[in-house]
Amino acid sequence: TNLQARLQVYRQIRDGDGPKCSRCQGEVAVVWCSECEDFLCTSCFEAHQWFFKKRSHEARRVEDLRSESAHRFLEDTRKSCNLFCSRPEHSGQDRISSIYCRQCAKALCCSCALLDSQHSFCDIGSETRRRQEELSAMAQELRRQRGGVEASYAALQAEAARLEREQREMRELIRQRVEQLVRQLRREEEELLGLVEARQERREQARELQRVEGLLRRMEAGERLVEKMRLYATEQEVMDMQPFIKASLEELRRLQPEAAGARVQPGDLDECRARLQAL
Repeated sequence: TNLQARLQVYRQIRDGDGPKCSRCQGEVAVVWCSECEDFLCTSCFEAHQWFFKKRSHEARRVEDLRSESAHRFLEDTRKSCNLFCSRPEHSGQDRISSIYCRQCAKALCCSCALLDSQHSFCDIGSETRRRQEELSAMAQELRRQRGGVEASYAALQAEAARLEREQREMRELIRQRVEQLVRQLRREEEELLGLVEARQERREQARELQRVEGLLRRMEAGERLVEKMRLYATEQEVMDMQPFIKASLEELRRLQPEAAGARVQPGDLDECRARLQAL
């Protein structure tokens, strides 16, 4: 959602007519304030600068932003930490957290951290980087595992194609031979066709193929999500989403397909050929 909102801002910047001023809604905007997330015309920008003269709001010209790529714009607009102290009585802007307690797994403001002498702390940036690195390492390991899953998927596809080819060839052979016989042998033809069509191995392979295909898609989606978090996620998003993503990646690591040779191998068609020879 955060990325979509920032991309919508970028689309307004790249629009042919340019964005309108967010304050007066009349003039064409000339600057964009990343802190307020507003477009401002010249006069509104002067008022903005006077009002926020004691704060360091970064304002950039719309023309400069229009020349940037979307990737660069998303990188530049990624905000730093805006987590607040985890204690309920400290919820104001003056209690912005910059410290993280790994024992409690909570963010704290400086005052609360100073009053707590029993725990050890680190800064939010270090914890964020550690979590990003942990996710990246898991994604790399998952990428290496994906080779085995892709090989299993290819083996399943080849096995399914071979079964389909054998069934198609056997159906054609049955039809050619049975058509040479008299009408009373038609029942034997239908029985042989039913024997070929009712093979259990193909249904089991179709289910396994579908399961492994879903596993492969989940792995690819997990890698893309980790990569986008590494490039664009704010620190708050990393803190909120990392435990869920980590649990999902660990689950994917456990869900490995069986080796192609370990599955039930399709039996040959000797029984069907023997009955056909008897005809």
